[in-house]
Amino acid sequence: MPKHLKTISKTSKIHFSAFFRKYGVLPYLLKWILITIVIGGLIGTASAGFLQSLNWVTNYREANLWIIALLPIAGLGIGLLYHYYGKEVAAGNNLLIDAIHEPKQTIPFKMMPFVYVGTIITHLFGGSAGREGTALQMAGAIADQFSKPFKLTKEERRILIIAAIAAGFGSVFGTPLAGAIFAMEFFLIGKLKYDAIFPAFAAAVIADVVTKLWGTPHTHYHIDVVPEMSFANLAYTVIAGVAFGLCAAAFSKGMHLSSSIFKRIKYPPLRPVIGGVILVAIIYLSGTTKYIGLGVPTIVEAFEHEMPMYSFAIKMALTILTLSAGFKGGEVTPLFFIGATLGSALAFFLPLPVALAAGIGFVAVFAGATNTPIACTLMAIELFGAQCGIYAGIACVVSYILSGHTGIYGQQVIGEPKHRRYLFYTGKRIDEI
Repeated sequence: MPKHLKTISKTSKIHFSAFFRKYGVLPYLLKWILITIVIGGLIGTASAGFLQSLNWVTNYREANLWIIALLPIAGLGIGLLYHYYGKEVAAGNNLLIDAIHEPKQTIPFKMMPFVYVGTIITHLFGGSAGREGTALQMAGAIADQFSKPFKLTKEERRILIIAAIAAGFGSVFGTPLAGAIFAMEFFLIGKLKYDAIFPAFAAAVIADVVTKLWGTPHTHYHIDVVPEMSFANLAYTVIAGVAFGLCAAAFSKGMHLSSSIFKRIKYPPLRPVIGGVILVAIIYLSGTTKYIGLGVPTIVEAFEHEMPMYSFAIKMALTILTLSAGFKGGEVTPLFFIGATLGSALAFFLPLPVALAAGIGFVAVFAGATNTPIACTLMAIELFGAQCGIYAGIACVVSYILSGHTGIYGQQVIGEPKHRRYLFYTGKRIDEI
């Protein structure tokens, strides 16, 4: 090569190297923009289809209540499906958490259709369950299939799964900001994984937009009166937060206890059969279906007037029974129900507006049960408006602290304890404590 061409080539390399040293963030941004567009679009579409399916089966069940009698048979079908064909994906959300902490084999794609079918069957026949668990598992299974095509490193794969969880959560609830923070917060108690912040936010926003483009509506909640903060209102909010934290701890411990009892049944497909028989008996004796399924109409009702104190307890019991027996779905929407009805009932004793008490309960019980106070505070702002943010934040933090080192996700690792008393728990999983 002529000398002058060698000089030009060398100079070009120097300039090119200098450009990437100065603007090295551009390749990173372009890479993750491409990845989040792909996974956000697919996850948003999956969430839209899932939500519309849930609406359809809920309406069908309510129009044909006789179908609830078939819940034990439906449970047998779910149990057989997972026992013989889905053992490697039975861990559900805990499998996603494990994949973030220590990425190994690609999350099996079968997780998506299995959890979708299991959740739809659970809701169709009258189980008390939510939808977030399904959305997260569908999202994780979809996104992880791209880890090899995109040639992601082990660390990048962690970020990919976090972004997928953000997209699933944000799109299924219509809260992309809360979804992004939830994905960064939920797997490691006390710490946030900030190197995932851009992919998490981008994926959550894209998935939420795509879900809405499919014409999928989200439930709207309204808090009409938010009083000015005062020492009295601060005290009332703290008292309510204590109740929400204890409720969250009771739910988490109840889930673990009930699951351990059902595990004594040696043949797993029989567990949802027995659970289904008990559920059908309770539903028949209660004479109402307001405590099964998602329970969204009752959540909306809790914002409008005071609910009886037993409402949250019944929903808690039915949800614990449904999920610990082996039916599929999520815990979060039932936690919304439990928190909103408990908050609404507490408004009888605490001089807070009913809608505000229901709203802070809606997010605070969720915060205590999942150990995600920041995400839950953001969720309150996205769903109810910024005016209630201070009340929601106080209730979420108090609930988070009072719930202790418990939670619905057993594989959560304690990155930093909630207070000095639990310092020796650092680095342990919740189910090890």
